[in-house]
Amino acid sequence: MGTKTVDETGVKTEDKTDAVAEAPENAEAETADAVNDEAVEDDAVTGATENEGPTGVGQGAGAVVSAGLGIVSLTGSWVGTVASARESLIGQLQSTSTSDVGALIEKGYGNAWQATAMWGGIFALVALIVGVVVLARPAFGAPGRPQAPWIKSVAWAGVGLGVIGLLLAVLKYTDILLGLPSAG
Repeated sequence: MGTKTVDETGVKTEDKTDAVAEAPENAEAETADAVNDEAVEDDAVTGATENEGPTGVGQGAGAVVSAGLGIVSLTGSWVGTVASARESLIGQLQSTSTSDVGALIEKGYGNAWQATAMWGGIFALVALIVGVVVLARPAFGAPGRPQAPWIKSVAWAGVGLGVIGLLLAVLKYTDILLGLPSAG
């Protein structure tokens, strides 16, 4: 096989060597090409590229946390149960010296009911805030990257559950919803 080469003086010469003689020169280039091909294949397998931006994992996690907190605000939490039991115990201790049934109901059960409502409201408020932050994040982040539809759906669910939980907590705390019975 004949090739044209330029020697160090800049004169073009024709070299009539076979492919075996050219192998050492091309071996380096072929090795570099093989390494580049392997790197491209590795990037394709892992999905990594140099200019890859945020993946939205944080937004998805925030949306799920918002929905979870919204559910907790509606169903109750361990913290609310403990606070309710504590307030009930304090109310019973304070009202043992009096025989007034109204005071017993108010201190023993009313404060416990309000403590449960307060903690439900706190969880609802946090769910609402996290959901709104997740929904507002694309406006302050990468404007060219749209938010995944499932993230929006779950974040809206968290916002909705937070609003419902907050409304119910306020209604329970103010005794509009399921108020305490009267003693008389």
